[in-house]
Amino acid sequence: SRHVLRLKLSATLFLIKMSNISYHISNLLEKMTSTDKDFRFMATNDLMIELQKDSIKLDEDSEKKVVTMLLKLLEDKNGEVQNLAVKCLGPLVSKVKEYQVEIMVDTLCSNMMSDKEQLRDISSMGLKTVIAELPPCSTGQSLTANVCKKITSQLIGAMGKQEDVSVQLEALDILSDMLGRLSGTLISFHASILTSLLPQLTSPRMAVRKRAIMALGHLVPSCSKTLFTQLTEHLLAELGRGQQTSTTRTYIQCLATVSRQGGHRVGEHLEKIVPMVMTFCSVEDDELREYCFQAFEAFVRRCPKEMSPHISTVIKLCLRYITYDPNYNYDVDEDGDEDGDESMDTEDGEDEDQESDDEYSDDDDMSWKVRRSSVKCLEAVISTRRDLLVELYGSVAPTLLARFKEREENVKTDIFVAFVALLKQTRPSQGLITTAVICFGCCFLTMIQPVVKALHKQLKEKSMKSRQGCFCLLTELANVLPGALGKHIPALIPGIVHSLTDKSTSSNMKLDALSFLNVLLCSHPPDVFQPHMKVILPAVVQCVEDAFYKITSEALLVTQQMVKIIRPLGDKLPAFDVKPYVKDMFSATLKRLKAADIDQEVKERAISCMGHIVCHVGDQLGGDLQPTLQIFLERLKNEITRLTAVKTLTLIATSPLKIDLRPILTEGIPILGSFLRKNQRALKLSTLTALNMIVMNYSDSLKPPMIEAVLNELPALIEENDMHISQVAVMLLTCIAKVCPSSLSKIGNTVLPGVFHLVHSPLLQGGALSAILEFFKALVVTKAGNMGYNDLLKALTGPFHGSGKATDPTPTHRQSYYSVARCVAALSSVCPKEASGMVTSFIQEVKNPKCSESVRILSFLCLGEVGRTMNLGGQKELKTVILEAFSSPNEEVKSAASCALGNICVGNLEEYLPFMLKEIGSQPKRRYLLLHSLKEVIGACSAESLLSHVEDIWALLFKNRECAEEGTRNVVAECLGKLTMVNPAQLLPRLKQQLSSGSPVARSTVVTAVKFTIVDQPVPIDSLLKGCIGDFLKTLQDKDPNVRRVALVMFNSAAHNKPSLIRGLLASVLPSLYNETQIRKDLIREVEMGPFKHTVDDGLDVRKAAFECMYTLLDSCLDCLDIFEFLDRVEEGLKDHYDIRMLTFIMLARLCCLCPNAVVQRLDRLIEPLRVTCTTKVKAGSVKQEFEKQEELRRSAMRAVAALLSISEVEKSPAMADFANQIRTNAEMASILESIQGDTRSGAVESMDTS
Repeated sequence: SRHVLRLKLSATLFLIKMSNISYHISNLLEKMTSTDKDFRFMATNDLMIELQKDSIKLDEDSEKKVVTMLLKLLEDKNGEVQNLAVKCLGPLVSKVKEYQVEIMVDTLCSNMMSDKEQLRDISSMGLKTVIAELPPCSTGQSLTANVCKKITSQLIGAMGKQEDVSVQLEALDILSDMLGRLSGTLISFHASILTSLLPQLTSPRMAVRKRAIMALGHLVPSCSKTLFTQLTEHLLAELGRGQQTSTTRTYIQCLATVSRQGGHRVGEHLEKIVPMVMTFCSVEDDELREYCFQAFEAFVRRCPKEMSPHISTVIKLCLRYITYDPNYNYDVDEDGDEDGDESMDTEDGEDEDQESDDEYSDDDDMSWKVRRSSVKCLEAVISTRRDLLVELYGSVAPTLLARFKEREENVKTDIFVAFVALLKQTRPSQGLITTAVICFGCCFLTMIQPVVKALHKQLKEKSMKSRQGCFCLLTELANVLPGALGKHIPALIPGIVHSLTDKSTSSNMKLDALSFLNVLLCSHPPDVFQPHMKVILPAVVQCVEDAFYKITSEALLVTQQMVKIIRPLGDKLPAFDVKPYVKDMFSATLKRLKAADIDQEVKERAISCMGHIVCHVGDQLGGDLQPTLQIFLERLKNEITRLTAVKTLTLIATSPLKIDLRPILTEGIPILGSFLRKNQRALKLSTLTALNMIVMNYSDSLKPPMIEAVLNELPALIEENDMHISQVAVMLLTCIAKVCPSSLSKIGNTVLPGVFHLVHSPLLQGGALSAILEFFKALVVTKAGNMGYNDLLKALTGPFHGSGKATDPTPTHRQSYYSVARCVAALSSVCPKEASGMVTSFIQEVKNPKCSESVRILSFLCLGEVGRTMNLGGQKELKTVILEAFSSPNEEVKSAASCALGNICVGNLEEYLPFMLKEIGSQPKRRYLLLHSLKEVIGACSAESLLSHVEDIWALLFKNRECAEEGTRNVVAECLGKLTMVNPAQLLPRLKQQLSSGSPVARSTVVTAVKFTIVDQPVPIDSLLKGCIGDFLKTLQDKDPNVRRVALVMFNSAAHNKPSLIRGLLASVLPSLYNETQIRKDLIREVEMGPFKHTVDDGLDVRKAAFECMYTLLDSCLDCLDIFEFLDRVEEGLKDHYDIRMLTFIMLARLCCLCPNAVVQRLDRLIEPLRVTCTTKVKAGSVKQEFEKQEELRRSAMRAVAALLSISEVEKSPAMADFANQIRTNAEMASILESIQGDTRSGAVESMDTS
C-alpha cells in the first residue's frame, strides 16, 4: 500500500508540474499577442529560454499553440521579434511530435513562395534552423527522413521558378545545407535532385550557377555510382559542345568542386577529363584558366595515382603560367634593384613604390588569379608527390625562386607556401636519408645564396604579409638544413632587426621574426652570431619589455639562447668579451622575473632565462647574484612556478662557474625534500635530479640535518610501481654514498629494504638495474650504511635459500635470478678478496644435491656473472660441475648452467673456448645447451678477441647447419649471424655462397643467420650487407615454403631495424612479397583424424610472415609503396584465415591514420568483409574456443570500423552509412563499437609487435 501511495504521489506531482508549465507557456503565448512590440519580444525570449531546458515537457495542446504562435510571429512587423521566433524553432524540433514539425516545415516552405521578400527571407532562415536541429539519420529516427523528403519535394518545385531568382537562390541554399548534413536520408530523391540541378548550371544569373555547383558538390559523396557517372558524362558532353566561355567556366568550376567533394570517384573518368581541361588552358580567358588550374589542383590532391600519367604536363602548364603577367615588366625592377642600395633604409624608396603602385593598379587585370591558381596547383603536386622530389628540385624550385619578385601580395604568399612545402617534403621521413634528400643537400646548397638574396629584398618591403612569408620560409630552411645559413647571417640580421624595431610592425610580425631568430640561433655555431650581438641584443631586449605577453615570452626564449651564444660552456672557442651585454640582458630579464602580475608563460620563461644568465655569466653579476638567487628561492615556494624553479636550480648547480648557492641551500634543501612527497611525477623527477647535482657539486655545504631531510623521503620513492623514479632516487643515494658516506649509517632499516625488494622484482632491468649495481658498489667501497660485502650478499641471496619453505615469500620470476646475479658480480668486482671464497661456496652449492633448485639456478647464474669479469681458471672442478648440470631433469638448471658456461668463457677465452668447441663436436645430446653457451660468448666478446678463433667456430657451426632439430638450427643460425659481424668482409661472402646449397634446411639456416646481422644500431657490416642483401632476398622465390618463410622474417627484420638496406630494392622485392599473401591450393591438404577430416594449410605461416612484413613497411617505407596495390592485398587478407584477418584488421586501422584518402577510395570493397566478420555467428554446440575466437575476431574488426569512422566525411559513402546504421541498430555490435571508441579516446590503441 505504501508503494501505491508513492506512485500516486509521483503522478500527482508530475501533473502539477505539467499544469504549471502549461500555465506558464499560456501566459507567454498571451503576451505574444500584445500590441506592444517589447512585450512580444520579451515573451518570445522567455519562451526560447524555456525551450532550451532539457526538463521541459509540453502537452499536446501546448505543442499546437506554441507552433502556431511561432509561425505567426514569423510575419511580425518587428524584425527582432521575427529573428527570435526563428531561433525558437531550433530547440522546438526536439520538443514536439513529428507531425508538428511537419506542419512547421509545410508552412515555412509555402512562405518561401510568398511575394513578400521579408517573409521569404525569414522563412528560409527558419528552414535552415530546423534542418540544423534534425537528429542525424544514424539515430534511426523516422522524423529526419520524413521531414527531409517533404522539404526536398517543395525545394525541387521552387527551383523550377525561373521567373523569381531570389526563390531559386534560397531553395538552392537550403538544399545545399540539407545535402551537406543529411544526404544519406535523401537517396530516393538523388536522381530528381540531380535532374533539377543540372539546368541551373546554364542559368543567366551567376549566383544561381554557383549555388547549384555547391549543391552538386554536397550531392556527389553519397550519390550512387550510376548518378555520379551520369553527372560526369553530362559535364563532359557540355564541355565538348564548345559553348560560350562563361558557360565553359561554370562547367570547369563544377568539375573542380565535384572532384574536391567526390574525391576518388572522379579517378576513373580522368582519362577523358584531363585532356579536355588542358585544351581550355590555351583559351585567352584568365578566369577560365584560373578554374582549369583549380580543377587540376583538385585532381592532383584527390586522385594522385590516376593523375600520374598527366603530372608532368600539369607541372609544365603550371610553370608556364606562374610567370604569366602580361601587364608588368619585371626587368625594370631588377635593373633598379641592382643599381640601388642594399641597406635596410626604406624611406628613400617610398615615393618610387607609390608611383609604381599607381602606374600598375588595374582593376581589370585578372592575370594574378591565373598565377595564384597555378602556384596552388604546384603546391598540391609538391605535397602529394614526394617521389618526384629530385625532378621538382630541378625544374620547379628555380622557377619558384625566380617568382619571389612577384608584385601581387596574395600570389607571393602562395609562392612562399609552395616553396615551404618543397622544403618540408625534403625532411627525411622516419629519419631516413633518401636519394632525393642527398640530391637536395647537394643541389640546394648552391641555391641558398640566391634564395637569401631574394628574401633580403623582400625583408625591406612594407608589406607585413610578405615579410611573414619570408620568415616562415627561412625558418623551414634553417630546420631542414641546420647551419646552412651561416655565411648569410650578415644579410639577414638587418631584416630581423627592422621587423623587431619598426613601430608599424604588427605583433604577429614580431613573433615570426623572433621565432625565426630563435631557430637561427639554435641551428648555427656561436661564433657566427657573436660579431652581430651589438645589433641584435637591443632589439631583442626591447621586445622583452613589450606590453604583449606573447612577444615578451618569445623574446625571453631568444635571450636565453643568446646567453648560450655569447658564452658557450665547455666549448674551446676564442674568448669573447661578454661584459657589454650582460647588464642589458640581466636588467630586462630581472624586471620580468620580479613581476607578479604577468602571464604564467612569461613567468616560467623569465625564470628559465635568468637561470641561463646565472649559469653562463653568473661570475659577471657581482652583487646582483645573491638577490637573484633569493628570488629563485621565492619562486621555489610558489606552487605555480616551483617546477620551473627546480629545473633552473639544476641548471645553475651544473654550471662550471661554481656559482655560490650556499646562502639558499639551508632553506632550499628542506623545500626540495618536501617536493618528493607531492603527487606530481614531473616535480619528483626534476627534484631528484636537482638534489643529485647539488649533492655532487656542493657536498661541502650540506649539513647532516639537510641530507637527513632528503633521506627520509626516499624510501617511499623506491618501489616497482615507477621504475624511472626509483632509478633516479637510487642514483641520488649513490651520489650521497660517495660524497657523504657517514650520512647513510641508518639506511639499513629505511632505504635498503626497498632496494632489496626492487632487486627481487621481476620488473627490474635496464637503467634501474644499472643504478642499483652502482649503488651497491659505492656502498661497499665507502663502507657506508654499516653493511659490508657479506651482509649485502646474504640479503641478496637469502630469499632464494628459503624457497623450500611454503611460508617464505620467495622470488620465483626468472628476471629476479638474473638481477641478483648481476648484483653479486658487481659486489665481487670491487671486493676481489672476498669474491674467491664466495665462488667456492657457490660451486659447493651447485654440487650439493640437498640444495633446492632455486639455489642451484642462482648459484650458476652468479658464477657466470662473476666469471664474466674474473678469471675462474683456478676452479678446476667448475667444468665438470657445469657439464653434470646439463643432465639435470630441471630445464631451468640446465639453462642456468649453459648461461654460466658462456659467461665464464667470456672471462677466460683461451681456456674455455677450445673446451666448449670440443664438447659441441663430441656431445650431440648436450649440443643445444653448449651452442647457447657459444652464443653468449660470440655476443659478449669483442671482435679482436674472437678473431683468432673465428675459423674453428665457423667450421663447427657449418657442420651443424643441417641439424635435424629446428631449435638447434636456429641457435646455429644466430651464432653464424653474430660471428659474421666479427669479420664481415671475409664471412659474409661465405654465407652468400651457401645460398646455392642443394639442401633447403641449409638455405633456411643461412637466411636466418643474415637476420641476426641486422641490428638497429650502425655497425661495420651495414655497407657490405647493403650490397648483397638483394641476393639473400632472392630466396623469397625459393621452392621450399620454409625457406620463403625465413626469408620473409629476415626481410621484416631489415624493414624494422634498418629500412635503408631494403628501400632501394622494394620495386623488385614487393611482387614476391605480395605473391606470398595469396592462398595456394597446392599447399592445402586434408588429414584424417579418426572419423573426422581436418584441413591443414601449409602455406599459412608463410602468409602470416608476409602480412607482418607489410605492416612493418607501413611504418618504415610508406613513401615507397603503391598504396592501392598494397590495399588490394589487405582486401584479400580480410577474407583469409583467422590469424591473417586479425593482422589485416590492425593494418586497416593503421592505414586509416596514415593514408585516409586512399582507404576512402577503396571503402566500398573493404566494408563487405568487415560486415561478414561482424555479423557471423558461431554454430550452436561449438566448443568454447570457437566462441572466444569469433568474439576476438569481431572486436578486432570493430577496431578497424572505428578507425574508418574516424575519417572525416566517411559516412557520406552510402555503403558505409548503411553499415554504420546496421551496427548502431544492433545492441551487441553498438556496445562493442562504443567501448572501442572509448578506448581510442583514452589512448589504448591496438598495434602489432614488429620487433
